[in-house]
Amino acid sequence: MPIARNLFAILGCVLLLGTAAAQDTAIITVEGQKQMLANPGTEPVGARKPDVTIVEYFDYNCPYCKKLVPALYALLAQDPKVAVVYKDWPILGPVSVYAASSALAAGWQGKYLVAHDALLIGPRLAQNEQVDSILQKAGVNIETLAKDRVTHAKEIAALLERNDQEAHALTLEGTPGLVVGRQLVPGIADLDALKRLVANSRQAK
Repeated sequence: MPIARNLFAILGCVLLLGTAAAQDTAIITVEGQKQMLANPGTEPVGARKPDVTIVEYFDYNCPYCKKLVPALYALLAQDPKVAVVYKDWPILGPVSVYAASSALAAGWQGKYLVAHDALLIGPRLAQNEQVDSILQKAGVNIETLAKDRVTHAKEIAALLERNDQEAHALTLEGTPGLVVGRQLVPGIADLDALKRLVANSRQAK
């Protein structure tokens, strides 16, 4: 899981460029988009060679993030040229941080997406033990996970810090935060809205 180390460069490039007059949607710079997608630290889901990539900043305990799941799944099922990159941004307390760290640590087992889906689809997380239980039921090796959380603690912390820097550079005030192509969407979007944003991204190329 290579992680971009120059957080200042990322922060400097992920800036708002303006607004799209038609939909009053903030647009990020081309360089900002490149920085967000460069070595994101998690494996994308969807198309291997997408023409539109969606980036989501999320928290496992965010109810709006949970509501967004069906729309993203439906979009991926219907559009074979879209990919989604998940950016863990745990801002809702210690359990959120533990869940994000655990999901990222599961990546060293090749199970980040398994962990992500299990935690985001599941119930609100109240205790760290609940996180472990959900991941174990999803097929994550908990003993290996515990070791990887320690062994790769610095890498995980650096990735979470990077995501936090990016989210603040985008002026996000909470989760979820979506970037569809270069369009910034601070908040939830339904399937029809996501389709329109994807179409706008394609027309802009």
